[in-house]
Amino acid sequence: MDRDRAEELLRGRVYGTDFDDPHPGPRPGRTYAELVGGPLDGLLLDITGWTPDEIAPGVALMTEVGRFGAGGRALYEPRPGDAGLWDWGGDVP
Repeated sequence: MDRDRAEELLRGRVYGTDFDDPHPGPRPGRTYAELVGGPLDGLLLDITGWTPDEIAPGVALMTEVGRFGAGGRALYEPRPGDAGLWDWGGDVP
C-alpha cells in the first residue's frame, strides 16, 4: 500500500483502532484531540481521563507511516490555546 493510500485510510479514525474495526471513529462520552500534520494527520487521540500534567508534554505515538517506518514514533503536542488540536513536532526512531 502506498503512503498516500495509508494516510487516507487513517483520516477520521481514532488512533489505535484496528483497520477492520467496524466502528473506528469517536465514541460518545470520550474526549479526543485531533492530530494535525505529520504522518497521523486527521487521526483522533483518545485523551479521556488524562490530567493536565499528562497532556502538557505531548506524546510520542508509534506509527508505521512516519519517516522511520515500522517502530518509529511521531511526536505531537497540544496547540497553545487549543488543547483539542495537537500539532506534529517531527518523527523519531
